[in-house]
Amino acid sequence: MDCLIIGGGIVGAACARELARAGATVDLLEADYLGSGATSAGMGHLVTLQGVPGELEFTRHGVEAWRREADELKRAAEYVQTGTLWIASGPSEVELLEQQSDAFAAAGVDAELLTRTGLVAAEPALAEAACAGLRVPGDAIIYAPKAAQWLGRQSCDGRLRVHQGVRVTRVGQDWAEADDGRRFAAAHVIIAAGLQAKALLPDLPLVAKRGHLMITDRYPGMLRHHVLEIGYAASTHAQSSVSVSFNVQPRPTGQILIGSSREIGVESASEDPAIVRQLARRAMQFLPGLAEVSVLRAWTGVRAASASGMPIIGRAKLPGPLGLVWVAAGHEGLGVSTALVTASIVRSRIVGESLPEGLEQLYGEGVS
Repeated sequence: MDCLIIGGGIVGAACARELARAGATVDLLEADYLGSGATSAGMGHLVTLQGVPGELEFTRHGVEAWRREADELKRAAEYVQTGTLWIASGPSEVELLEQQSDAFAAAGVDAELLTRTGLVAAEPALAEAACAGLRVPGDAIIYAPKAAQWLGRQSCDGRLRVHQGVRVTRVGQDWAEADDGRRFAAAHVIIAAGLQAKALLPDLPLVAKRGHLMITDRYPGMLRHHVLEIGYAASTHAQSSVSVSFNVQPRPTGQILIGSSREIGVESASEDPAIVRQLARRAMQFLPGLAEVSVLRAWTGVRAASASGMPIIGRAKLPGPLGLVWVAAGHEGLGVSTALVTASIVRSRIVGESLPEGLEQLYGEGVS
């Protein structure tokens, strides 16, 4: 069995390693370098999230897969189990925390409701605007580009071959063609190229969602958990043109990542100063100490989102008589969290294995 994977971000690299470990000969084609694109632009938050139907089960499996990974990958990816701290700023949001706590308990996810006193003990720097919290200790953070690069370096006895600087412009059921005329052939073609998947499959229901992030200088000890407001989950699937929510992460370097925003349909990589200011204001509402820190830079990334809010993992029809190809795209902000479980789903569908309960209902048919 041989496979072509188009896209060397974290999802494509995870799929490549998983198929090679299953015995396939895999050629991984990346237009730039492994871990570039959306993988290099995100926060690297391994988060259990409850949003659209199926999302909790999917992300639970994804976070657990990272937790079970080899120590070598965790070290390379700078894996730290910070836990996630969801915060509420009023009675209606406390109700949302309680609902999320109940849903997590039903799914077997360890989570702890915190009063204001418990919240202050967990994160002393939080403002009084944060009145309650939900701590999910099993969540973690990684540096996603390094994770993708490590995954792509696993040769699996020579079965995994990486081709960087290969921009695929056309695909068929068993081939891919690059812009320089090179042609690659395999029994299975898997498109894991984020938003670029739409260039190869114009009918794929993907939409761009640009996001802004900032990073500070080093302030060790300022924050312990990845902290975000309970409204973040809703904002990820909001239909408004621009949404901004409080979302901050302590990096192992002592720096603080500050996010996050979403702009539907925007593919430009340029920063919008007005949105950067909104991010800063929102962050300082909950972490007033950020008013005194030095921000080193801001940048953007473009997420590929599906119409349903869940990634497309299955087979898709190519234009005309070209046949079917496999697709793993549309993860939006959850590609890092769910890369390993996405790879397991792709392998299972191609090899013909069964999926764990919960994932079978989501992706058991294998056809998009």
